[in-house]
Amino acid sequence: MTMRWTRGRHVSTRIEKKSRVAVPRRAFHLSPFTFYLLPITYYLSLALCASAQTASDQWAATDGLGRSLRSYEQAGPRRPGKTVAMFYWTWHQGADDTAYPVKNITEILRAHPEAIKDYDHPAWGAKRPGWFYWEQPLLGYYKTTDPWVLRKHAEMLADAGVDAVFFDCTNGSLTWMDSTEALLATWEQARKDGVNVPKVAFMLPFGPHPHALVSLRQLYRDIYQPRRYPDLWFIWKGKPCIMAYPDNLTADGDDPAIAAFFTFRPGQPDYVDGPAAHRNDQWGWLENYPQHGYVKQPGGGFEMATVGIAQNAAPERGGHCSAFNVPGAQGRSYSKRHGFDTRPDAHLHGRNFLEQWDRALELDPELIFITGWNEYVAGQWLPKHGWNGDPFSFVDQFDWDRSRDIEPNKGWGPLGDVYYYQLIDNVRRFKGMAPPAAPSPPATIRIGRADGWGGVLPHYAHYQGNTLRRDHPGHNDQRYADASGRNDIVAAKVARDATHLYFYAEAAAPLTPPGGKHWMMLLINTDRDHATGWNGYDYALNRVTPEGGKATLEKCRGNAWDWGKAAECAFAVVGNKLEIAIPRAALGLTGKAVNIEFKWNDNMQDEGNVMDFYLSGDTAPGGRFNFVYTAE
Repeated sequence: MTMRWTRGRHVSTRIEKKSRVAVPRRAFHLSPFTFYLLPITYYLSLALCASAQTASDQWAATDGLGRSLRSYEQAGPRRPGKTVAMFYWTWHQGADDTAYPVKNITEILRAHPEAIKDYDHPAWGAKRPGWFYWEQPLLGYYKTTDPWVLRKHAEMLADAGVDAVFFDCTNGSLTWMDSTEALLATWEQARKDGVNVPKVAFMLPFGPHPHALVSLRQLYRDIYQPRRYPDLWFIWKGKPCIMAYPDNLTADGDDPAIAAFFTFRPGQPDYVDGPAAHRNDQWGWLENYPQHGYVKQPGGGFEMATVGIAQNAAPERGGHCSAFNVPGAQGRSYSKRHGFDTRPDAHLHGRNFLEQWDRALELDPELIFITGWNEYVAGQWLPKHGWNGDPFSFVDQFDWDRSRDIEPNKGWGPLGDVYYYQLIDNVRRFKGMAPPAAPSPPATIRIGRADGWGGVLPHYAHYQGNTLRRDHPGHNDQRYADASGRNDIVAAKVARDATHLYFYAEAAAPLTPPGGKHWMMLLINTDRDHATGWNGYDYALNRVTPEGGKATLEKCRGNAWDWGKAAECAFAVVGNKLEIAIPRAALGLTGKAVNIEFKWNDNMQDEGNVMDFYLSGDTAPGGRFNFVYTAE
């Protein structure tokens, strides 16, 4: 749906002591005195967790292909002055129309492969030209007015190290303000909840066209001039950044103020030409390899470079923008250095994406602009619409290979998030990482008092406020509801002595009583080997409901979601805090250094589906991420 202006045409720790584990009489016990303290501790914990820094670049993850994120030793320290921006689509806000079902190209062609040669095939539906998804997003066929989705995006992008997003407003004078307003409100609250949300900016049409001037003036008057959400503005070179042409601003009205207000970076639409010779202010958005550097710096180097997942460019158009469903289009599996990857699962491995990152890191600019996050939709166009596909064209998206969205999708199942982690790995490569936090000395925790954790480090912070309910229309005939958010996990810690590991989780409010499966479940990868256990997790605790003052630790049998009892463990809940003592022997860690990954999850709905970590209840850290605890 993204239309481009191309050549004048609108293209559409050590203490040795005996371990003492004090077990409370009841697993879930609150003294009368505790009830007096709860309001104080509750609001104090809210204030503390909101200000705690979530260090996502210290987390570990391994994707479904077995590729692990690089470590600090591999990435090196953080490199100051490096910024990552992401192209982001806010125009998923269409009107409800239950008579017009969502159309998925992949599903249509799987059922009717012959339809690719027949514009009039009934599988395409009656209302056309129309908009088609290349695949279903993991979060559903959502609208970008859905706060539940927008909060998920804020956290996922923040966890990836994305610093800014640019909204696609390149079509006419459309700025998609319903979605923009919803996103700004949701991300402002997420920011207050401790999420390092990306800052926002707009990309307007590729040229100083009259409709582009309409959008520029509107955005200034509606958002920037009244200083709405200033903490969310992307500031570049001292001013709010906008990808727009200032060329046709006048000396009248607000135009002089607009000209002085922004850092303008006009967008270059073409995939081949690079920045125009007569100006040094343009930025690109997507290019073929090898990409150009944009905005030459006086001391050498460049201000920005682009990175794409794939390029809808084909030889018959000299590498310029073309339909994605034509032969030779540069999909996810293509690289200029190695050609097309012909493996059946080539679309999963990101050959194109990696080549683009290699080139961008060779240029080593201040900012890398990535296309993109969540476009998902393409129009179906005939030659009479200006596209020369045979017999019709899908321009910006088409299928599993010829598409360019990083946001996890549902169609690839447990592999639907592989590009998300490839993104994160390369962001770490570009920006470097924070060094791992050192553990505090060994300590014995008296379970049931919740008072022995003050000096325990690291403090693993996570976000509060992300257990909101979902009830919102999706595109067309879709509607989405989710009420699985329950215990809002905001912090975790691990302590150790000679006989036990102690785990601590803290929620933003008093924990619900233990009940049902997956209440405050702890998953542990004791060997940090993704090939052992279920998705690398060798042990699970609280997968089954704790009873009689004991929590059950289970060991994974093989690699599937198949667990057998390994031990019973002391646990206690005090207000919003959960403490657990696990014998080292039960984890196979007696007399060994500890080097583990772990995560907390509350209220898993789709048991055994790793992708449920993105969707249900609360997971800390989110998705495939794990906290890492390493100690002698």
